[in-house]
Amino acid sequence: MQYHVNPAESSVTPFIRNHWSYDLALVYSCSCAVHSRSQSACSMGSSTSSLYSALAKTVSRPALPHPCDSTYNPGNDLDLNQDPADPLELLRECREVLRNRPAQLQRAFVQTGHGDSRQTIRVMQWNVLAQALGEGMDNFVQCPMDALNWAERKYLILQEILTYRPDIICLQEVDHYFDMFQPVLASLGYQSSFCPKPWSPCLDVENNNGPDGCALFFNHKRFQSLNTTHLRLSAMMLKTNQVAIVAALRCRTTERAFCVAVTHLKARSGWEVLRSAQGSDLLRNLRTVAQRIETKEKTDTDIPLIVCGDFNAEPSEDVYRNFATSNLGLDSAYKHLSTDGKTEPPYTTWKIRPSGESCHTLDYVWYSHRAFDVNAVLDFPTAEQIGPNRLPSYNYPSDHLSLVCDFSFKDPVLVSQ
Repeated sequence: MQYHVNPAESSVTPFIRNHWSYDLALVYSCSCAVHSRSQSACSMGSSTSSLYSALAKTVSRPALPHPCDSTYNPGNDLDLNQDPADPLELLRECREVLRNRPAQLQRAFVQTGHGDSRQTIRVMQWNVLAQALGEGMDNFVQCPMDALNWAERKYLILQEILTYRPDIICLQEVDHYFDMFQPVLASLGYQSSFCPKPWSPCLDVENNNGPDGCALFFNHKRFQSLNTTHLRLSAMMLKTNQVAIVAALRCRTTERAFCVAVTHLKARSGWEVLRSAQGSDLLRNLRTVAQRIETKEKTDTDIPLIVCGDFNAEPSEDVYRNFATSNLGLDSAYKHLSTDGKTEPPYTTWKIRPSGESCHTLDYVWYSHRAFDVNAVLDFPTAEQIGPNRLPSYNYPSDHLSLVCDFSFKDPVLVSQ
């Protein structure tokens, strides 16, 4: 099993250079040792980055519980005393690096006419495509290999996030958490948590960057963390390779508490029963976590939920129907794009593999419809905009499109009725 972290390239922009350290390989190997319950301590070499100094302190502590244990509550890797970086400056730097690539896909928000836009909570759901899988296993036959070069693809990913400036970011297939996502987003004021898959397929790829998993980020100035739970999803009483993160947050503006979750269910045709069981297990755990927060908050109303994920399931599957009919009162935000308000988008992922073209709706943002209004959703690019070679491409870094939704809390009086 080999872990490999490429050092920061000599051509990186000033902002990135200030936040990426040449000690990344050591940081990641130490982190993996901690997560695997290794008792050996490790130290980090000298670094000019205060953010990496904080991370080094975290990984040199005594071994933590496995990150997928339900009792694991990750520490805060965010330096609260550090002034956030300018996201517009970083966006400009990303675009400068990408100036020789085709223009970014143009997408617009569709206003739904609901809710208070002054207190919007913007949520992004995105399977970002693990670098090891994109280069080594996924066989995107119409995507040139140099389009997947991490040296530039990471800027495409950051560009997508910075363009929409979400308050909460839910990601799947993250295999560069420690050397890209966490440090860069922390510098922008995001607190985060990462839960790797126990047996990530990334580990089968030569020169991989460690296991992929789910990651959840939130703007610490907008939200206070109440609790974080890492789950290893079960099916038929057996632990599976799929995981989830559930974070309980309090909105600092409204003082309202809610839970947000991110997951990635089993892929591929033929695994529908397993996905259904995993979804049922997630629903049970969401109910348990919500009840725990309700008790702690001493509230008589249900704690609302936002659940993001790549479910690897079309709306016709049982796992989708189970979420839609759950007694948790969940609805799918992206149905707001349809004229009847009942239909999911025609696709959230579109790629070409050796077996042919694959165009499916697999990604969802579920929400407690009694507690939240959906103010707006980000529309999808057309087939013409995506292009005949589909995704990923020179101007889009993943085979899945990001989903971005604006939510606002409903009037508490209406929620309690």
